[in-house]
Amino acid sequence: MLLEVKIRRFSGALFAMSALAAGAFVPASAAAQTGEPVKIGYSMSLTGGLGPNGRSALLAQKIWEEDTNSNGGLLGRPVKLIYEDDQTNPATVPGIYGRLLDVHKVELIIGPYGTNLQAPAVPIAMQRKKVFIGLLGTAVNSTFNYPNYFSMSPNGPEAKRSYTEGFLDVAVRQTPKPQTVAIVAADAEFGLNACEGARESTKAAGLTVVYDRRYPWATTDLVPVVRAIAETSPDLVIVCSYPPDSIGMVRAVNEVGFKPKMIGGAMVGLQSTAVKARLGPLLNGWTNYDVWLPVPKMQFAGVDELIKKYQVRASVEGVDALGYYMAPWSYAQLQVLSQAVTATESFDDAKLGDYIRANAFKTVVGELRFGTDGELAQARTLQVQFRNVKTNDLIQFKDISTQVVVAPTEYESGKLIYPYEKALTSSP
Repeated sequence: MLLEVKIRRFSGALFAMSALAAGAFVPASAAAQTGEPVKIGYSMSLTGGLGPNGRSALLAQKIWEEDTNSNGGLLGRPVKLIYEDDQTNPATVPGIYGRLLDVHKVELIIGPYGTNLQAPAVPIAMQRKKVFIGLLGTAVNSTFNYPNYFSMSPNGPEAKRSYTEGFLDVAVRQTPKPQTVAIVAADAEFGLNACEGARESTKAAGLTVVYDRRYPWATTDLVPVVRAIAETSPDLVIVCSYPPDSIGMVRAVNEVGFKPKMIGGAMVGLQSTAVKARLGPLLNGWTNYDVWLPVPKMQFAGVDELIKKYQVRASVEGVDALGYYMAPWSYAQLQVLSQAVTATESFDDAKLGDYIRANAFKTVVGELRFGTDGELAQARTLQVQFRNVKTNDLIQFKDISTQVVVAPTEYESGKLIYPYEKALTSSP
């Protein structure tokens, strides 16, 4: 069902989302807007494995919608987000975008969240010659080479390697230097892309792969997989997974008592506040990618204001309490689109695509410029080590001392505790 007008239940309370969409409490500056709303259409994972992250992204996007309308809209017209739940199911995506364009007559589209959901949407964008700005996907355009595809993901030009390159860069600087690596992937688009990059980076680092397997992406009992990895005694373990199996992997490692020198890398889900709280101290020692944290070196213009707005509303709307992972990049996704519209004074996709390829954008995640295959010109994927996690209380994750940025050096907020076993008993 289209979520344009729908009363939803969040945290046991009925919350009328349609009130915002219908223009209740319209700010004075919005009153000057004229004409039909500019409809921006997309699918979003509001249920299924990516649902918690998708709902977090949606709140940030709605804040962008409200901020934009309070400042006059786009080219003097109000904006309206039209979105539908893709259920974290790639098979639903083509139909959603067809309905958005043909039935709801959206003028602009943006991409969904996640590699697995973007891949089936790109052919629709290509067929309709639409600008397509995807959210946190990995090397999606390496298959399509679509010039009007752009990626809101800090992967940079080597997108497949970005999730694990920082992990390996930090690892090889340790003493004694690790020699062997196990690579394990969920058998789906993201896991396969990320682990392909891990193999390239492992080879470049001169390390030996002693285990390289995949498992069905819906697998949650990963004890047999962990036992098989442990039998090869790797120094490092790189995991390329989606939320349900990321949780399963952390639990399985704890159950087996497996203690490699370093473990993590490319696990989607460990960035979610709810997942962090669920796993609690089991996370200590894991080193994994992230895309933004409120460390001093990442306090870009506007991001603190966004996070404050988000956190005030998060508990009411039943979404990720902190919003560190999804909110900044989701808001920036629409900032890029709106800045292109404003600069070109047009909703024409060809003009927008030309402008996005040629210009930089000032966003809540800093200045961005796009390069090859629509990826960001500069990689900024973080590697973050969990430590000092004492309980399952989510409020402790607001304190960034539990999540230390160890790579890249320009955003570093602390040094890696190595090997992994030492971080299991780390204290402030």
